[in-house]
Amino acid sequence: MNSRRETSLVLRIHFTPEDFAHVRLARTPDPLWEIVCSLHRLQTTQGRWAYADWYCSAREALVGNRRLGDAVRRLLVPVLPRARYFPDFLTPHESADGLDRGLTAIRDTPSARVAREVHRLEEVNGAPSWARRLVERRTREEFVKVLRAYHDAVIAPHHDRICAGLTGERSLRAHQALDTGIDGLLAGLTPAMRWQPPVLHIDYVEDRDVHLEGRGLHLVPSFFCWQTPITLADDTLQPVLVYPLHRSRLPAPARPSDASLAALLGKTRAAALRALALGATTSELARFLSVSPATVTHHTTVLRDAGLIISRRSHNTVLHTITPLGAAMLRPVPPSPGKQDSAAEFRPTLRTALTVPERPSASPCSQGSQE
Repeated sequence: MNSRRETSLVLRIHFTPEDFAHVRLARTPDPLWEIVCSLHRLQTTQGRWAYADWYCSAREALVGNRRLGDAVRRLLVPVLPRARYFPDFLTPHESADGLDRGLTAIRDTPSARVAREVHRLEEVNGAPSWARRLVERRTREEFVKVLRAYHDAVIAPHHDRICAGLTGERSLRAHQALDTGIDGLLAGLTPAMRWQPPVLHIDYVEDRDVHLEGRGLHLVPSFFCWQTPITLADDTLQPVLVYPLHRSRLPAPARPSDASLAALLGKTRAAALRALALGATTSELARFLSVSPATVTHHTTVLRDAGLIISRRSHNTVLHTITPLGAAMLRPVPPSPGKQDSAAEFRPTLRTALTVPERPSASPCSQGSQE
């Protein structure tokens, strides 16, 4: 799958009455989907303005660690291309429970399934010759080391921002579901989707129908997914739909100015910050504080300018949610012990894969990456 918009092609997801009871929204960022979507961002200039600060830091990390940068270019990009197809076993359902669970699932994938999906990759997009060795568990063990090193270097430094975006997304969608039901939720996910009951129409990279047949749908908001949603290629797997976070471009972390911090002093704004720990709309916050919506707008502007909350507009409603910095001000916690940085310690051992001559490809960080 990929994230390129092809408006003449449509993915149609067919719901039954039983499926509405099994629509779920991810509770936390899915690390493997974020890895995949971030690799797609490195392979194109499309949407780069929305990830400019991340792109610069990612490029610096990969250029600064030449072994990791080379492994990303030669191992990850060819197997997870921004193209019509990439293997489903590299984005397992277990990843919803964290990176460790997801990487373990990749290692434990049956060899027959790996062989089948790698063969399809070769047919659809082409694949390097070493990819066939992924059927071997030992090769997959080394491959997931590259995935972990890439995550530690490129994704983990932005974890708080990604989590803040997902927290706001869950609050926004929860309000939509409560106000308008599942119909309203499905109708408002992204401009690329159109809900025409009982079918969800999605601008996609191929013309395709997916029948849920009572299995429900797992919705995965992604910080790095750009414009076009993504789903699994194998219809027999648990249905998943990865889609872009609502206005996923977050402000770069910055230290609030002294003026902003001074403006935060006062009981009303402190009460507002506490109330926004679980998210609230402007009108809800006005009722809680017993002030006018105009007064709430003033206070939320100050909190937002100080980097303590994020505000998202959906139709006529503005939803405010707290950022990691805002949460830290309410409930400071001691720093956790540092863990080993696998990116810094990375030493790829897939030596054959690293040395087998392949057709030349552009660096994933080059400005000339293909669209």
